[in-house]
Amino acid sequence: NTCQTSAQKMSPALLLLLLLLLSTAIAAAVATQLRPGYYSETCPEAEVIVRDVIKTAMIREPRSAASVMRLQFHDCFVNGCDASLLLDDTPNMLGEKLSLSNINSLRSYEVIDEVKEELEKACPGIVSCADIIIMAARDAVALTGGPNWEVKLGRKDSLTASQEDSDNIMPSPRANASSLIDLFHKLNLSIKDLVALSGSHSIGKGRCFSIMFRLYNQSGTGQPDPAIEPNYREKLDKLCPLGGDENVTGDLDATPEIFDNQYFKDMVRGRVFLNSDQTLFSCLKTRNFVRRFSINQSEFFKAFVEGMIKMGDFQSGLPGEIRRNCREVNSRPVDILLEA
Repeated sequence: NTCQTSAQKMSPALLLLLLLLLSTAIAAAVATQLRPGYYSETCPEAEVIVRDVIKTAMIREPRSAASVMRLQFHDCFVNGCDASLLLDDTPNMLGEKLSLSNINSLRSYEVIDEVKEELEKACPGIVSCADIIIMAARDAVALTGGPNWEVKLGRKDSLTASQEDSDNIMPSPRANASSLIDLFHKLNLSIKDLVALSGSHSIGKGRCFSIMFRLYNQSGTGQPDPAIEPNYREKLDKLCPLGGDENVTGDLDATPEIFDNQYFKDMVRGRVFLNSDQTLFSCLKTRNFVRRFSINQSEFFKAFVEGMIKMGDFQSGLPGEIRRNCREVNSRPVDILLEA
């Protein structure tokens, strides 16, 4: 019979396997109920292991704290907190690592690999890469002098990633406050969340590439951004000369290895590195929160934690898994059968 369906041609065992995979995928598609202590029985040392690896990475390279923390933003903003960011490209998939906001910018993926390796030794197949990102971001903040908080866990890792989605969603270093407010609104995050979460730039560095327009051609004027304090602009001109190496890095605020409210104090004085940061003080809708956080560090810390928890709740509702290697999806039984 030339009209046989593919299901009729399959062996009963293969058909059963495919149906099992399909039912598993459908079940996994329901948004997971996240909660603190998710691994208390299945991997009780998970959070201790994560913090120990992050601490070691910071001793090796202090900048890794900021790099690890940024991973949560760039992962969660694009289709939820599902570690899609960590997937390497394949012949059939362009992932997010080479998207416009991530290429030559995001780093310290190897730190997440180290965390995963230690967790797989302690409790194989239990802790998701998506949860590792959330725990590692929290630890990076706490270990640099910032607040500590209880994280909700139980996420699954995505089965795919999308460079296009990342390009369409993630903001540019040139973004102004209005576009940032619009983006955060779409994600059900408030103006207060926007300003508080921008405080993640309290630690870390940025590339000259991100501010060349700010120094030499703000808004196509051929002039520097007038919001930059003159002495600070002279410092940036020396660090990032026109025609110089745009991969040179500068501090995002005056205390780049300490998570504090110095970032907001610098913003009030016109001494922050990125245009997308300074614009928060230039804009009337965000300026009040900048002033409040510059005066009251405790208020900033509280708002930052609230924002990180809200962001950590973003989920796609798509099927997921617990990856064995954060850089690639697990080999699935149906894939192995098709390759054979």
